[in-house]
Amino acid sequence: MTEPDTGLRDYGGRDDGRDAAPIVLLHGLMGRGRTWRRQIPWLRGYGRVFTLDSEWHTGADDVPDDPSLIAPDEIATERFIADLAEILTWIDQGPAVLVGHSMGGLHAWCTAAQYPELVSAIVVEDMAPDFRGQTTKTWTPWFDSWPERFESLDDARKMFGDIAGRYFYEAFDDGRLHGTLPVWAAIAEEWGHRDFWAQWRSVSVPALLIEAEYSVTPAGQMRKMLADNDNACHVFARGAGHLVHDDAPDFYRGAVEAFLSGLRR
Repeated sequence: MTEPDTGLRDYGGRDDGRDAAPIVLLHGLMGRGRTWRRQIPWLRGYGRVFTLDSEWHTGADDVPDDPSLIAPDEIATERFIADLAEILTWIDQGPAVLVGHSMGGLHAWCTAAQYPELVSAIVVEDMAPDFRGQTTKTWTPWFDSWPERFESLDDARKMFGDIAGRYFYEAFDDGRLHGTLPVWAAIAEEWGHRDFWAQWRSVSVPALLIEAEYSVTPAGQMRKMLADNDNACHVFARGAGHLVHDDAPDFYRGAVEAFLSGLRR
């Protein structure tokens, strides 16, 4: 099979054994695979680690400014799921553990629901199934305040704060966005018009839910996810914001390592 046309990166793992079970890290909206760089070293002790840049997150030159130029099904969740299934098939190292933040968590559980033979377990970090009624139109004034290029990490931190500023700047291409804000907004707009409860309830593999105290998810939904799926467990990251893996890295690592160790047993 031809290698997928994506920003897939293989970091090896388990002493670089090529037959190690795959762990695929899925970034959130406006993120990128390389934002996982602080988690990759310890995750390599549990399997062969991969990151990828999701479609529309691979570089601004590859993405139009106007989302109306993109067919709706090309930015729908199903497109991301199909891409991920292709990648897992190409890796061909057995069912994978999918570790997803935000949008990546949504993609993890939808892939586990639709392609259970490709997934052995999932980690969902601060994401919920139902944002209906919310619209990305409220993001417009904030997006309009972004410069075309951030000159330095300090500039990004001034705009977004220390944790998110570092996260975004690492995703950018030398300070320049690696996609376009209107297309990213269009991706999220879908979530305001549909829910993903059915996909979540269809997940039949072990699932770890990591909820931030200062979450972007609607109140109570991650607890409801726990109640609605017997395969799930839940941890609450007190004091942490949406980027739990960077905001509370020791807590995040402890929760994920305990989950992965439990899978081995």
